[in-house]
Amino acid sequence: MLKIKEHKTQYTNRTRSLSFVEVKANVFCLFIFLVSISSLGQVSSSIDSTAIKIGEQITYTIEIQADSTDQVLFPEGQSFMPLEMIESYAIDTSFEQAKYKLVKKYGLTQFDSGKYTIPSQRVVINMKPFDTDSIMVEVADVLVDTTKQKMYEIKPAMEVKSPPLDLLKLLYWLVPILLIAGLLYFYLKRKKRKKEEERQLPPYEEALFALKKLDESHLLKEKRSKEYYSSLTEIIKRYLDKEIDDNAMESTSDELIERLQLHKDAGHFDFDAATIKKLDTILKRADLIKFAKMIEEEGQAFADRNVVEEILNETKEIIPELSEEELLENELYLEALRKKKVKRQRYKIAMGVFLGVILTGVIYGSIEGFDNLKDKVLGNELRDLSESRWIKSEYGTPSVIIDTPEVLVRLEEENDQPKRVLPRNKSVFAFGSTLDPLFVKVSTTKFQQEKEMDLEKALDDALVALEESGARNMLVKREEFETEKGIKGIKAYGKFNVQVSDNKMKKDPSDYELILFTQQQGLQEILVVIQDDERFAEGIKDRITNSIELEITQQQ
Repeated sequence: MLKIKEHKTQYTNRTRSLSFVEVKANVFCLFIFLVSISSLGQVSSSIDSTAIKIGEQITYTIEIQADSTDQVLFPEGQSFMPLEMIESYAIDTSFEQAKYKLVKKYGLTQFDSGKYTIPSQRVVINMKPFDTDSIMVEVADVLVDTTKQKMYEIKPAMEVKSPPLDLLKLLYWLVPILLIAGLLYFYLKRKKRKKEEERQLPPYEEALFALKKLDESHLLKEKRSKEYYSSLTEIIKRYLDKEIDDNAMESTSDELIERLQLHKDAGHFDFDAATIKKLDTILKRADLIKFAKMIEEEGQAFADRNVVEEILNETKEIIPELSEEELLENELYLEALRKKKVKRQRYKIAMGVFLGVILTGVIYGSIEGFDNLKDKVLGNELRDLSESRWIKSEYGTPSVIIDTPEVLVRLEEENDQPKRVLPRNKSVFAFGSTLDPLFVKVSTTKFQQEKEMDLEKALDDALVALEESGARNMLVKREEFETEKGIKGIKAYGKFNVQVSDNKMKKDPSDYELILFTQQQGLQEILVVIQDDERFAEGIKDRITNSIELEITQQQ
Protein backbone atom coordinates (compact mmCIF):
# COMPACT_ATOMS: atom_id res chain seq x y z
CA MET A 1 0.00 0.00 0.00
CA LEU A 2 2.83 2.39 0.74
CA LYS A 3 4.48 1.82 -2.63
CA ILE A 4 1.27 2.41 -4.40
CA LYS A 5 0.77 5.68 -2.62
CA GLU A 6 4.28 6.72 -3.42
CA HIS A 7 3.73 5.82 -7.02
CA LYS A 8 0.54 7.80 -7.13
CA THR A 9 2.31 10.74 -5.57
CA GLN A 10 5.09 10.63 -8.14
CA TYR A 11 2.57 10.34 -10.96
CA THR A 12 0.64 13.35 -9.66
CA ASN A 13 3.78 15.51 -9.40
CA ARG A 14 4.81 14.49 -12.92
CA THR A 15 1.39 15.44 -14.20
CA ARG A 16 1.63 18.84 -12.57
CA SER A 17 5.07 19.39 -14.09
CA LEU A 18 3.86 18.56 -17.60
CA SER A 19 0.87 20.90 -17.22
CA PHE A 20 3.16 23.85 -16.39
CA VAL A 21 5.28 23.31 -19.54
CA GLU A 22 2.20 23.10 -21.70
CA VAL A 23 0.89 26.35 -20.21
CA LYS A 24 4.17 28.17 -21.01
CA ALA A 25 4.03 26.91 -24.59
CA ASN A 26 0.47 28.04 -25.01
CA VAL A 27 1.29 31.50 -23.66
CA PHE A 28 4.21 31.83 -26.12
CA CYS A 29 2.01 30.83 -29.07
CA LEU A 30 -0.61 33.35 -28.00
CA PHE A 31 2.07 36.08 -27.85
CA ILE A 32 3.28 35.24 -31.36
CA PHE A 33 -0.33 35.30 -32.63
CA LEU A 34 -0.99 38.70 -31.06
CA VAL A 35 2.25 40.10 -32.54
CA SER A 36 1.24 38.79 -35.98
CA ILE A 37 -2.20 40.38 -35.66
CA SER A 38 -0.57 43.65 -34.56
CA SER A 39 1.83 43.54 -37.53
CA LEU A 40 -0.97 42.81 -39.98
CA GLY A 41 -3.13 45.59 -38.56
CA GLN A 42 -0.52 48.38 -38.88
CA VAL A 43 -1.05 48.86 -42.69
CA SER A 44 -4.41 50.02 -44.07
CA SER A 45 -5.66 51.64 -47.31
CA SER A 46 -8.75 53.65 -48.34
CA ILE A 47 -10.12 55.94 -51.05
CA ASP A 48 -12.30 59.02 -50.72
CA SER A 49 -14.85 57.86 -53.33
CA THR A 50 -15.72 54.62 -55.11
CA ALA A 51 -17.73 56.31 -57.91
CA ILE A 52 -16.32 59.10 -60.08
CA LYS A 53 -16.85 60.68 -63.49
CA ILE A 54 -14.42 60.46 -66.38
CA GLY A 55 -11.27 62.47 -65.62
CA GLU A 56 -12.29 63.15 -62.01
CA GLN A 57 -9.61 62.62 -59.37
CA ILE A 58 -9.83 60.32 -56.37
CA THR A 59 -7.43 60.18 -53.44
CA TYR A 60 -5.95 56.80 -52.49
CA THR A 61 -4.57 56.76 -48.91
CA ILE A 62 -2.19 54.32 -47.19
CA GLU A 63 -1.83 54.58 -43.39
CA ILE A 64 0.94 52.89 -41.37
CA GLN A 65 1.69 52.78 -37.66
CA ALA A 66 5.40 52.20 -37.03
CA ASP A 67 8.22 52.85 -34.60
CA SER A 68 10.69 55.64 -35.14
CA THR A 69 13.40 53.09 -36.00
CA ASP A 70 11.34 51.28 -38.66
CA GLN A 71 12.31 51.60 -42.31
CA VAL A 72 9.19 52.07 -44.47
CA LEU A 73 9.06 51.98 -48.29
CA PHE A 74 5.85 53.08 -50.07
CA PRO A 75 4.90 52.03 -53.62
CA GLU A 76 6.25 54.27 -56.40
CA GLY A 77 5.54 54.61 -60.11
CA GLN A 78 2.46 53.54 -62.06
CA SER A 79 1.54 50.61 -59.82
CA PHE A 80 -2.18 51.50 -59.77
CA MET A 81 -3.04 50.36 -63.31
CA PRO A 82 -5.61 50.35 -64.85
CA LEU A 83 -6.05 53.66 -63.00
CA GLU A 84 -3.48 56.35 -63.73
CA MET A 85 -1.50 58.08 -61.00
CA ILE A 86 -1.42 61.82 -61.68
CA GLU A 87 0.21 62.98 -58.44
CA SER A 88 2.10 61.52 -55.48
CA TYR A 89 1.73 63.63 -52.33
CA ALA A 90 4.31 64.05 -49.58
CA ILE A 91 4.19 61.73 -46.57
CA ASP A 92 2.28 63.15 -43.58
CA THR A 93 3.78 62.10 -40.22
CA SER A 94 2.09 62.37 -36.81
CA PHE A 95 2.75 60.90 -33.32
CA GLU A 96 -0.03 58.82 -31.81
CA GLN A 97 -0.02 56.42 -28.79
CA ALA A 98 3.77 56.07 -28.55
CA LYS A 99 3.97 55.27 -32.29
CA TYR A 100 4.40 57.20 -35.48
CA LYS A 101 1.49 57.38 -37.92
CA LEU A 102 2.57 57.69 -41.57
CA VAL A 103 -0.04 58.75 -44.16
CA LYS A 104 0.79 58.58 -47.89
CA LYS A 105 -1.73 59.86 -50.49
CA TYR A 106 -1.93 59.37 -54.25
CA GLY A 107 -4.09 61.21 -56.82
CA LEU A 108 -5.65 58.71 -59.28
CA THR A 109 -7.95 59.08 -62.29
CA GLN A 110 -9.31 57.22 -65.33
CA PHE A 111 -10.43 58.59 -68.70
CA ASP A 112 -12.59 55.64 -69.81
CA SER A 113 -15.90 54.64 -68.26
CA GLY A 114 -16.35 51.26 -66.59
CA LYS A 115 -15.60 49.36 -63.39
CA TYR A 116 -11.97 49.08 -62.38
CA THR A 117 -10.09 47.45 -59.52
CA ILE A 118 -7.24 49.22 -57.82
CA PRO A 119 -4.74 46.41 -57.31
CA SER A 120 -3.21 45.52 -53.98
CA GLN A 121 -0.26 47.76 -53.13
CA ARG A 122 2.86 46.44 -51.42
CA VAL A 123 4.45 48.35 -48.54
CA VAL A 124 7.83 47.19 -47.18
CA ILE A 125 8.54 47.65 -43.45
CA ASN A 126 11.98 46.59 -42.24
CA MET A 127 12.44 44.44 -45.40
CA LYS A 128 9.13 42.67 -44.73
CA PRO A 129 6.37 43.09 -47.35
CA PHE A 130 2.75 43.98 -46.46
CA ASP A 131 -0.04 44.02 -49.09
CA THR A 132 -3.13 46.24 -48.93
CA ASP A 133 -6.61 45.17 -50.01
CA SER A 134 -7.77 45.76 -53.60
CA ILE A 135 -10.60 48.30 -54.06
CA MET A 136 -13.34 48.52 -56.72
CA VAL A 137 -13.95 51.90 -58.43
CA GLU A 138 -16.72 52.76 -60.90
CA VAL A 139 -16.09 55.45 -63.56
CA ALA A 140 -19.23 56.95 -65.12
CA ASP A 141 -19.77 58.87 -68.36
CA VAL A 142 -20.61 62.58 -68.32
CA LEU A 143 -24.23 62.83 -69.44
CA VAL A 144 -25.22 65.55 -71.90
CA ASP A 145 -28.82 66.81 -71.88
CA THR A 146 -29.58 67.17 -75.60
CA THR A 147 -32.98 68.73 -74.84
CA LYS A 148 -31.34 71.81 -73.29
CA GLN A 149 -28.12 71.89 -75.28
CA LYS A 150 -28.68 73.61 -78.62
CA MET A 151 -27.60 71.63 -81.66
CA TYR A 152 -26.07 73.36 -84.66
CA GLU A 153 -25.62 72.30 -88.25
CA ILE A 154 -22.19 71.21 -89.41
CA LYS A 155 -20.50 74.14 -91.08
CA PRO A 156 -18.80 73.65 -94.45
CA ALA A 157 -15.04 73.46 -94.69
CA MET A 158 -13.36 76.82 -95.00
CA GLU A 159 -9.98 77.70 -96.39
CA VAL A 160 -7.76 78.96 -93.57
CA LYS A 161 -5.28 81.62 -94.46
CA SER A 162 -1.74 81.29 -93.25
CA PRO A 163 -1.16 83.30 -90.05
CA PRO A 164 0.35 86.75 -90.58
CA LEU A 165 3.99 87.37 -89.92
CA ASP A 166 4.55 88.09 -86.24
CA LEU A 167 6.93 91.04 -86.49
CA LEU A 168 7.23 91.37 -82.71
CA LYS A 169 8.41 87.77 -82.28
CA LEU A 170 10.77 88.25 -85.24
CA LEU A 171 12.12 91.37 -83.54
CA TYR A 172 12.96 89.37 -80.39
CA TRP A 173 15.35 87.21 -82.45
CA LEU A 174 16.47 89.89 -84.90
CA VAL A 175 17.70 92.46 -82.38
CA PRO A 176 20.31 90.20 -80.65
CA ILE A 177 21.49 88.87 -84.03
CA LEU A 178 21.87 92.39 -85.43
CA LEU A 179 23.63 93.47 -82.24
CA ILE A 180 26.17 90.64 -82.46
CA ALA A 181 26.61 91.21 -86.21
CA GLY A 182 27.14 94.94 -85.62
CA LEU A 183 29.79 94.33 -82.97
CA LEU A 184 31.58 91.83 -85.22
CA TYR A 185 31.41 94.21 -88.19
CA PHE A 186 32.70 97.07 -86.06
CA TYR A 187 35.63 94.96 -84.83
CA LEU A 188 36.61 93.76 -88.32
CA LYS A 189 36.20 97.24 -89.78
CA ARG A 190 38.40 98.73 -87.09
CA LYS A 191 41.06 96.08 -87.64
CA LYS A 192 41.04 96.69 -91.38
CA ARG A 193 41.18 100.46 -90.90
CA LYS A 194 44.12 100.09 -88.57
CA LYS A 195 46.03 98.18 -91.22
CA GLU A 196 45.16 100.84 -93.80
CA GLU A 197 46.46 103.54 -91.47
CA GLU A 198 49.72 101.68 -91.13
CA ARG A 199 50.02 101.47 -94.91
CA GLN A 200 49.14 105.15 -95.37
CA LEU A 201 51.95 106.41 -93.11
CA PRO A 202 54.99 108.01 -94.81
CA PRO A 203 57.74 105.42 -95.50
CA TYR A 204 60.06 106.62 -92.72
CA GLU A 205 57.28 106.73 -90.06
CA GLU A 206 55.97 103.41 -91.30
CA ALA A 207 59.42 101.79 -90.88
CA LEU A 208 59.81 103.18 -87.35
CA PHE A 209 56.32 102.00 -86.46
CA ALA A 210 57.16 98.52 -87.80
CA LEU A 211 60.34 98.45 -85.67
CA LYS A 212 58.26 99.37 -82.62
CA LYS A 213 55.82 96.53 -83.35
CA LEU A 214 58.78 94.17 -83.73
CA ASP A 215 60.09 95.24 -80.32
CA GLU A 216 56.71 94.43 -78.78
CA SER A 217 56.74 90.91 -80.21
CA HIS A 218 58.06 87.92 -78.26
CA LEU A 219 60.09 86.38 -81.11
CA LEU A 220 63.45 86.73 -79.37
CA LYS A 221 62.09 85.49 -76.02
CA GLU A 222 60.69 82.45 -77.80
CA LYS A 223 64.03 81.99 -79.64
CA ARG A 224 62.45 82.43 -83.06
CA SER A 225 65.41 84.17 -84.64
CA LYS A 226 64.46 83.22 -88.19
CA GLU A 227 61.12 85.03 -87.99
CA TYR A 228 62.74 88.00 -86.23
CA TYR A 229 65.41 88.56 -88.91
CA SER A 230 62.87 88.01 -91.67
CA SER A 231 60.73 90.84 -90.27
CA LEU A 232 63.80 93.04 -89.70
CA THR A 233 65.10 92.73 -93.28
CA GLU A 234 61.58 93.19 -94.68
CA ILE A 235 61.28 96.52 -92.82
CA ILE A 236 64.49 97.95 -94.30
CA LYS A 237 63.81 96.58 -97.79
CA ARG A 238 60.26 98.03 -97.86
CA TYR A 239 61.62 101.42 -96.85
CA LEU A 240 64.33 101.33 -99.56
CA ASP A 241 61.72 100.11 -102.08
CA LYS A 242 59.56 103.18 -101.48
CA GLU A 243 62.30 105.79 -101.15
CA ILE A 244 65.38 104.61 -103.14
CA ASP A 245 64.79 101.68 -105.52
CA ASP A 246 61.50 100.20 -106.75
CA ASN A 247 63.02 96.71 -107.05
CA ALA A 248 64.36 96.46 -103.50
CA MET A 249 61.69 94.04 -102.30
CA GLU A 250 62.33 91.57 -105.17
CA SER A 251 66.13 91.76 -104.97
CA THR A 252 68.42 89.37 -103.13
CA SER A 253 70.82 90.71 -100.54
CA ASP A 254 73.76 90.93 -103.00
CA GLU A 255 71.60 92.46 -105.75
CA LEU A 256 70.27 95.10 -103.34
CA ILE A 257 73.80 96.12 -102.25
CA GLU A 258 74.89 96.32 -105.91
CA ARG A 259 71.93 98.54 -106.84
CA LEU A 260 72.59 100.87 -103.90
CA GLN A 261 76.24 101.15 -105.00
CA LEU A 262 75.08 101.98 -108.53
CA HIS A 263 72.81 104.72 -107.21
CA LYS A 264 75.79 106.12 -105.26
CA ASP A 265 78.09 106.00 -108.26
CA ALA A 266 75.49 107.62 -110.52
CA GLY A 267 75.03 110.45 -108.04
CA HIS A 268 71.36 109.79 -107.42
CA PHE A 269 71.86 109.48 -103.67
CA ASP A 270 74.88 110.41 -101.61
CA PHE A 271 75.21 107.13 -99.73
CA ASP A 272 77.97 106.79 -97.14
CA ALA A 273 80.14 103.73 -97.77
CA ALA A 274 79.85 102.80 -94.09
CA THR A 275 76.05 102.77 -94.32
CA ILE A 276 76.12 100.38 -97.31
CA LYS A 277 78.64 98.17 -95.49
CA LYS A 278 76.51 98.02 -92.31
CA LEU A 279 73.46 97.08 -94.40
CA ASP A 280 75.46 94.39 -96.25
CA THR A 281 76.60 92.85 -92.95
CA ILE A 282 73.08 92.66 -91.55
CA LEU A 283 71.59 91.21 -94.75
CA LYS A 284 74.24 88.48 -94.95
CA ARG A 285 73.83 87.57 -91.25
CA ALA A 286 70.08 87.39 -91.76
CA ASP A 287 70.56 85.05 -94.74
CA LEU A 288 72.74 82.73 -92.66
CA ILE A 289 70.19 82.65 -89.84
CA LYS A 290 67.22 82.14 -92.18
CA PHE A 291 68.72 79.59 -94.58
CA ALA A 292 71.78 78.06 -92.83
CA LYS A 293 70.13 77.90 -89.37
CA MET A 294 73.02 79.80 -87.81
CA ILE A 295 72.56 80.78 -84.15
CA GLU A 296 73.43 84.42 -83.49
CA GLU A 297 75.35 85.54 -80.46
CA GLU A 298 73.52 86.77 -77.41
CA GLY A 299 72.43 90.36 -77.88
CA GLN A 300 73.34 90.35 -81.58
CA ALA A 301 69.70 90.56 -82.76
CA PHE A 302 68.97 93.63 -80.64
CA ALA A 303 72.20 95.26 -81.85
CA ASP A 304 71.24 94.61 -85.49
CA ARG A 305 67.85 96.14 -84.82
CA ASN A 306 69.52 99.36 -83.62
CA VAL A 307 71.80 99.34 -86.68
CA VAL A 308 68.74 99.13 -88.95
CA GLU A 309 67.26 102.17 -87.22
CA GLU A 310 70.59 104.02 -87.76
CA ILE A 311 70.47 103.10 -91.47
CA LEU A 312 66.93 104.46 -91.69
CA ASN A 313 68.02 107.77 -90.13
CA GLU A 314 71.12 108.07 -92.31
CA THR A 315 69.20 107.24 -95.47
CA LYS A 316 66.46 109.75 -94.64
CA GLU A 317 69.09 112.53 -94.45
CA ILE A 318 70.39 111.92 -97.98
CA ILE A 319 66.92 111.86 -99.58
CA PRO A 320 66.29 115.21 -101.34
CA GLU A 321 63.78 117.54 -99.69
CA LEU A 322 60.32 117.80 -101.16
CA SER A 323 59.40 120.66 -103.45
CA GLU A 324 56.71 123.19 -102.60
CA GLU A 325 54.20 121.32 -104.72
CA GLU A 326 55.04 118.05 -102.99
CA LEU A 327 54.83 119.74 -99.59
CA LEU A 328 51.43 121.16 -100.50
CA GLU A 329 50.25 117.75 -101.59
CA ASN A 330 51.58 116.36 -98.33
CA GLU A 331 49.69 119.02 -96.33
CA LEU A 332 46.52 118.29 -98.23
CA TYR A 333 47.09 114.63 -97.56
CA LEU A 334 47.57 115.26 -93.84
CA GLU A 335 44.47 117.48 -93.74
CA ALA A 336 42.46 114.74 -95.43
CA LEU A 337 43.78 112.28 -92.86
CA ARG A 338 42.76 114.65 -90.03
CA LYS A 339 39.24 115.08 -91.39
CA LYS A 340 38.96 111.37 -91.89
CA LYS A 341 40.08 110.78 -88.31
CA VAL A 342 37.49 113.26 -86.95
CA LYS A 343 34.80 111.66 -89.07
CA ARG A 344 35.83 108.24 -87.82
CA GLN A 345 35.69 109.42 -84.22
CA ARG A 346 32.18 110.81 -84.73
CA TYR A 347 31.16 107.56 -86.33
CA LYS A 348 32.51 105.64 -83.34
CA ILE A 349 30.57 107.85 -80.93
CA ALA A 350 27.35 107.47 -82.93
CA MET A 351 27.82 103.72 -83.22
CA GLY A 352 28.55 103.48 -79.50
CA VAL A 353 25.41 105.44 -78.64
CA PHE A 354 23.35 103.32 -81.05
CA LEU A 355 24.69 100.04 -79.67
CA GLY A 356 24.19 101.33 -76.13
CA VAL A 357 20.55 102.14 -76.86
CA ILE A 358 20.01 98.73 -78.47
CA LEU A 359 21.71 96.94 -75.58
CA THR A 360 19.67 98.93 -73.04
CA GLY A 361 16.49 98.06 -74.92
CA VAL A 362 17.38 94.36 -75.00
CA ILE A 363 18.17 94.32 -71.26
CA TYR A 364 14.99 96.26 -70.39
CA GLY A 365 12.90 94.02 -72.66
CA SER A 366 14.39 90.88 -71.10
CA ILE A 367 13.53 92.11 -67.59
CA GLU A 368 10.27 94.02 -68.06
CA GLY A 369 9.06 92.38 -71.27
CA PHE A 370 9.36 93.49 -74.89
CA ASP A 371 5.69 94.47 -74.99
CA ASN A 372 6.37 97.05 -72.28
CA LEU A 373 9.43 98.23 -74.20
CA LYS A 374 7.35 98.62 -77.34
CA ASP A 375 4.72 100.62 -75.43
CA LYS A 376 7.38 102.90 -73.95
CA VAL A 377 9.01 103.58 -77.33
CA LEU A 378 6.06 103.62 -79.73
CA GLY A 379 3.25 104.38 -77.29
CA ASN A 380 0.01 102.47 -76.72
CA GLU A 381 -3.22 104.44 -76.54
CA LEU A 382 -5.22 101.56 -75.07
CA ARG A 383 -2.63 101.09 -72.33
CA ASP A 384 -2.75 104.80 -71.52
CA LEU A 385 -6.55 104.61 -71.29
CA SER A 386 -6.40 101.47 -69.13
CA GLU A 387 -3.91 102.95 -66.67
CA SER A 388 -5.45 106.44 -66.54
CA ARG A 389 -7.84 107.68 -63.85
CA TRP A 390 -11.40 106.68 -64.85
CA ILE A 391 -14.50 108.80 -64.36
CA LYS A 392 -17.99 107.73 -63.20
CA SER A 393 -20.77 109.95 -64.61
CA GLU A 394 -24.50 110.00 -65.36
CA TYR A 395 -25.78 110.54 -68.89
CA GLY A 396 -29.28 111.20 -70.28
CA THR A 397 -32.80 110.69 -68.95
CA PRO A 398 -33.54 108.08 -67.60
CA SER A 399 -29.85 108.32 -66.66
CA VAL A 400 -27.15 105.78 -67.42
CA ILE A 401 -24.31 105.63 -64.89
CA ILE A 402 -21.06 104.32 -66.35
CA ASP A 403 -17.27 104.33 -65.81
CA THR A 404 -15.15 105.54 -68.74
CA PRO A 405 -11.51 106.62 -69.20
CA GLU A 406 -12.68 110.02 -70.46
CA VAL A 407 -15.87 112.06 -69.99
CA LEU A 408 -18.42 111.44 -72.75
CA VAL A 409 -19.32 114.57 -74.73
CA ARG A 410 -22.91 115.45 -75.63
CA LEU A 411 -23.60 115.34 -79.37
CA GLU A 412 -26.04 117.60 -81.15
CA GLU A 413 -25.98 115.39 -84.25
CA GLU A 414 -25.66 111.69 -84.91
CA ASN A 415 -21.94 110.99 -85.02
CA ASP A 416 -22.38 108.58 -87.91
CA GLN A 417 -24.70 110.96 -89.80
CA PRO A 418 -23.53 114.52 -89.07
CA LYS A 419 -26.27 116.19 -91.07
CA ARG A 420 -28.99 114.48 -89.07
CA VAL A 421 -30.10 116.51 -86.05
CA LEU A 422 -31.10 114.58 -82.93
CA PRO A 423 -34.78 114.58 -81.92
CA ARG A 424 -35.65 116.52 -78.78
CA ASN A 425 -36.49 113.42 -76.76
CA LYS A 426 -33.10 111.75 -77.46
CA SER A 427 -29.70 112.44 -75.85
CA VAL A 428 -26.43 111.05 -77.19
CA PHE A 429 -23.03 111.15 -75.46
CA ALA A 430 -19.85 109.73 -77.01
CA PHE A 431 -16.09 109.46 -76.71
CA GLY A 432 -14.01 108.91 -79.87
CA SER A 433 -15.28 107.28 -83.05
CA THR A 434 -15.29 103.83 -84.63
CA LEU A 435 -11.96 104.67 -86.28
CA ASP A 436 -10.29 105.23 -82.90
CA PRO A 437 -8.91 102.44 -80.67
CA LEU A 438 -11.87 102.97 -78.28
CA PHE A 439 -15.38 104.27 -79.01
CA VAL A 440 -18.05 104.57 -76.32
CA LYS A 441 -21.55 105.88 -76.98
CA VAL A 442 -24.49 106.23 -74.57
CA SER A 443 -27.90 107.26 -75.86
CA THR A 444 -31.19 107.63 -73.98
CA THR A 445 -34.65 108.18 -75.43
CA LYS A 446 -37.60 109.48 -73.39
CA PHE A 447 -41.08 108.84 -74.81
CA GLN A 448 -44.02 111.12 -74.07
CA GLN A 449 -46.56 108.31 -73.99
CA GLU A 450 -46.34 104.93 -72.34
CA LYS A 451 -45.87 102.09 -74.78
CA GLU A 452 -44.57 98.55 -74.73
CA MET A 453 -41.03 98.27 -76.06
CA ASP A 454 -39.84 95.19 -77.94
CA LEU A 455 -36.15 94.94 -77.00
CA GLU A 456 -35.43 92.41 -79.75
CA LYS A 457 -36.77 94.78 -82.40
CA ALA A 458 -34.95 97.73 -80.82
CA LEU A 459 -31.73 95.71 -80.87
CA ASP A 460 -32.26 94.86 -84.56
CA ASP A 461 -32.78 98.56 -85.34
CA ALA A 462 -29.62 99.48 -83.42
CA LEU A 463 -27.60 96.86 -85.34
CA VAL A 464 -28.94 98.18 -88.65
CA ALA A 465 -27.95 101.71 -87.63
CA LEU A 466 -24.49 100.45 -86.67
CA GLU A 467 -24.12 98.79 -90.06
CA GLU A 468 -25.22 101.99 -91.81
CA SER A 469 -22.53 103.90 -89.90
CA GLY A 470 -19.75 101.79 -91.47
CA ALA A 471 -19.72 98.40 -89.73
CA ARG A 472 -19.02 95.63 -92.25
CA ASN A 473 -18.78 91.84 -92.02
CA MET A 474 -20.62 91.90 -88.70
CA LEU A 475 -20.57 88.82 -86.50
CA VAL A 476 -23.57 89.03 -84.15
CA LYS A 477 -24.21 87.01 -81.00
CA ARG A 478 -27.07 87.69 -78.60
CA GLU A 479 -27.69 87.01 -74.96
CA GLU A 480 -29.44 88.47 -71.94
CA PHE A 481 -27.66 91.07 -69.84
CA GLU A 482 -28.16 91.93 -66.18
CA THR A 483 -26.62 94.69 -64.10
CA GLU A 484 -25.31 94.18 -60.57
CA LYS A 485 -28.61 95.58 -59.21
CA GLY A 486 -30.65 93.07 -61.19
CA ILE A 487 -31.94 95.25 -64.05
CA LYS A 488 -32.25 93.04 -67.10
CA GLY A 489 -31.61 93.98 -70.70
CA ILE A 490 -30.34 92.44 -73.92
CA LYS A 491 -26.87 92.41 -75.42
CA ALA A 492 -25.42 91.86 -78.89
CA TYR A 493 -21.68 91.34 -79.26
CA GLY A 494 -19.12 90.15 -81.77
CA LYS A 495 -16.74 91.66 -84.33
CA PHE A 496 -16.92 93.84 -87.43
CA ASN A 497 -14.62 95.67 -89.83
CA VAL A 498 -14.77 99.46 -89.88
CA GLN A 499 -15.19 101.03 -93.31
CA VAL A 500 -12.76 103.91 -93.74
CA SER A 501 -13.77 105.05 -97.23
CA ASP A 502 -15.90 103.83 -100.14
CA ASN A 503 -13.44 101.10 -101.14
CA LYS A 504 -11.27 100.71 -98.06
CA MET A 505 -11.78 98.97 -94.71
CA LYS A 506 -9.57 98.62 -91.65
CA LYS A 507 -7.61 95.40 -91.84
CA ASP A 508 -8.01 94.34 -88.20
CA PRO A 509 -11.59 93.80 -86.95
CA SER A 510 -12.95 95.59 -83.90
CA ASP A 511 -14.81 94.03 -80.96
CA TYR A 512 -18.14 95.53 -79.97
CA GLU A 513 -20.83 95.17 -77.32
CA LEU A 514 -24.27 96.74 -77.81
CA ILE A 515 -26.47 96.72 -74.67
CA LEU A 516 -30.10 97.88 -74.54
CA PHE A 517 -32.43 98.48 -71.60
CA THR A 518 -36.05 99.55 -71.61
CA GLN A 519 -37.92 101.21 -68.80
CA GLN A 520 -41.42 102.57 -68.97
CA GLN A 521 -41.32 105.58 -71.28
CA GLY A 522 -37.55 105.15 -71.81
CA LEU A 523 -34.93 103.31 -73.91
CA GLN A 524 -31.24 103.25 -72.99
CA GLU A 525 -28.45 102.10 -75.31
CA ILE A 526 -24.75 101.58 -74.58
CA LEU A 527 -22.27 100.83 -77.39
CA VAL A 528 -18.60 99.94 -76.82
CA VAL A 529 -16.31 99.42 -79.84
CA ILE A 530 -12.63 98.62 -79.24
CA GLN A 531 -9.71 97.41 -81.33
CA ASP A 532 -8.44 94.11 -79.92
CA ASP A 533 -4.74 94.22 -78.99
CA GLU A 534 -4.83 90.93 -77.00
CA ARG A 535 -3.59 92.79 -73.90
CA PHE A 536 -5.69 95.72 -72.68
CA ALA A 537 -8.79 95.75 -74.89
CA GLU A 538 -10.65 92.95 -73.13
CA GLY A 539 -10.04 94.46 -69.69
CA ILE A 540 -11.20 97.93 -70.78
CA LYS A 541 -14.37 96.55 -72.38
CA ASP A 542 -15.26 94.41 -69.36
CA ARG A 543 -14.59 97.28 -66.96
CA ILE A 544 -16.97 99.55 -68.89
CA THR A 545 -19.80 97.02 -69.25
CA ASN A 546 -19.51 95.78 -65.65
CA SER A 547 -19.82 99.34 -64.34
CA ILE A 548 -23.18 100.01 -66.05
CA GLU A 549 -25.91 101.17 -63.63
CA LEU A 550 -29.32 102.61 -64.44
CA GLU A 551 -31.62 105.08 -62.80
CA ILE A 552 -34.37 102.92 -61.24
CA THR A 553 -37.83 104.29 -61.95
CA GLN A 554 -40.67 104.28 -59.46
CA GLN A 555 -42.49 101.56 -61.41
CA GLN A 556 -39.47 99.26 -61.16
